[in-house]
Amino acid sequence: MICIIMGVSGSGKTTIGQLLAQRLGLPFHDADDFHPPANIRKMQQGQPLTDLDRKDWLEQLAAHIKQWEAGGGAVLACSALKEQYRITLQSIPRTQLRWVFLEGSRALIQQRLKNRTGHFMSPELLDSQLATLEKPDYGIHLNIALSPQELVEQVVTNLNAMNTLSEFGIIGLGVMGKSLALNLAEKGVRLALYNRHVTGTEEQVARRILEEHPHIPGMQGFDDLAAFVASLERPRKILLMIVAGPVVDLQIEALLPLLDAEDVLIDGGNSFYKDTARRTRLLAEKGIEFVGTGISGGEEGARKGPSMMPGGAQKGYQLVQHYLELMAAKDRRGLPCTAYIGPEGAGHFIKMVHNSIEYAEMQALAECYQLMREYLRLAPPAIADTFAAWQQEELNSYLLGITVDIMRKQEGGGLLLDKILDQAEQKGTGGWSVSAALEHGVPYGPLTEAVMARAISSRKAQRVKAATLYQHTPARHSGNAQEFLGQLRGAYQACRILNHHIGFALMRAVSEREGWQLNFSEIARIWTNGCIIRSELMEELVELYKTEEELLLAPSIIRRMKGFAPGFARIVAESVGAGIALPVFTSALNYYLGYQTAQSPANLIQAQRDYFGAHTYRRVDRAADEYFHTEWGQP
Repeated sequence: MICIIMGVSGSGKTTIGQLLAQRLGLPFHDADDFHPPANIRKMQQGQPLTDLDRKDWLEQLAAHIKQWEAGGGAVLACSALKEQYRITLQSIPRTQLRWVFLEGSRALIQQRLKNRTGHFMSPELLDSQLATLEKPDYGIHLNIALSPQELVEQVVTNLNAMNTLSEFGIIGLGVMGKSLALNLAEKGVRLALYNRHVTGTEEQVARRILEEHPHIPGMQGFDDLAAFVASLERPRKILLMIVAGPVVDLQIEALLPLLDAEDVLIDGGNSFYKDTARRTRLLAEKGIEFVGTGISGGEEGARKGPSMMPGGAQKGYQLVQHYLELMAAKDRRGLPCTAYIGPEGAGHFIKMVHNSIEYAEMQALAECYQLMREYLRLAPPAIADTFAAWQQEELNSYLLGITVDIMRKQEGGGLLLDKILDQAEQKGTGGWSVSAALEHGVPYGPLTEAVMARAISSRKAQRVKAATLYQHTPARHSGNAQEFLGQLRGAYQACRILNHHIGFALMRAVSEREGWQLNFSEIARIWTNGCIIRSELMEELVELYKTEEELLLAPSIIRRMKGFAPGFARIVAESVGAGIALPVFTSALNYYLGYQTAQSPANLIQAQRDYFGAHTYRRVDRAADEYFHTEWGQP
């Protein structure tokens, strides 16, 4: 354990640190001893240190903290006035570092500084230190009016208590909650786990997790909510992994009497972003932080590292940032696939858009599969080989990779896929995205069609009856299969680019409307690993969105789309003409053609609206803010 005694100069850090080190049997270090000569000269002359002055000093201390912890621990006296300084010093797991904040009145500290001799810190710097100080809302806070012996006793008492409390809690231990719990526990975080008790169906769920994983220490299990909350360090940090909707409100209502101001609730479910915004405002009135966090990656991602999209107040995010970063997947540079997204419901909003892109990507692959199997009459092994070849090229993605595995999975001597009922289910996020696009006037055709394709798939009985009545039999391809596959590959690439462009366009529109200031390059970065739509294309978007506002206007994308367009159009025309439905491909092509049409037929629509409803219209030969009406039926 490393114990850092912090506070302004004159608060007694060295005195308390030395006494505490003796009591704990640990070595003592004073951060002032590590200042370079230039810093010492500035402080002796009464000049405040800048952040640049402190940078190398803090990084050197962080390296020493790692060494001291490896050697059995230490006590360090360090001012650590700003949160960013404390973040730099956090070079070891938070479970192994304890903060002790010494605070007192300016008059008392000033008097101590005047009485102190032989120290390079000028008393005149006290006011600048007090102005710089950002009080932590964590750790052990002590009033220096007490005697040094009393202060040390309080520290020891608090340390003993903290060693028995859990630092993070999880409510809801289904597939995702359980996997995230094991993810964190294996990284040394002391966890409290809670699951409701439902006789006959959900009994002692938390305890069973502990019994199933005896090799993972530091977990406590509860089915009593009050005992669970009482087992947590303050400020409490609780992740809700429960079903989205009214259940979240009911759980918050049950928790409120047990929580204190400064506690943090994290909603890790697929909540509707407007509900998250409402809950954020409600809890803020009670002094409780609410961090709506989209989580993508499924069971495997939750266990090994998901993509995490937290939104809400910055303060709440900072209190749980360390734990989110511990849980998250890592990108190619080793950075966690999580970042602060924006206020209120921003985190859940971009998770909603992520899911709608996911819907479109899955449907596009399903349409490729359908063309290969029904139109080209390829056998499943050949389809798997084709997808695998795509995967080795620039089309590499998580969804394409799992599709290869699905195409090769056998059961009872046949393809397992053929035994799965063709009714695609959905949980709501796709439909919410469509509603948001309509609300904000954002064209969303292909992603909407992906949702509608699932809806029509659910009408199995009607489809079977209609197939019998219409006797519909799609035509077979009679040309060069390899040429068709080459065009299909390009069409699939074009469709994916359009799906991503459209999803990011919705995020941009809502960000501008809400004032969220979303960072699209950073959003793409946290989607490069851990999440369902991770891909080589997403890696490319990280760089593109650093300079481009719209994906389809990027020069490299324009060149690519121009190359794909002829084959894309032929694939759609030929396949639909053969009687095979391609909802996402067709809508994506229509979007692409409409997007680059300078003169659309919408002028006729405006004329029609004015004709039957006197809705007025604007003219190309007049000012943009002038509106006109014509009596169309009169000569």
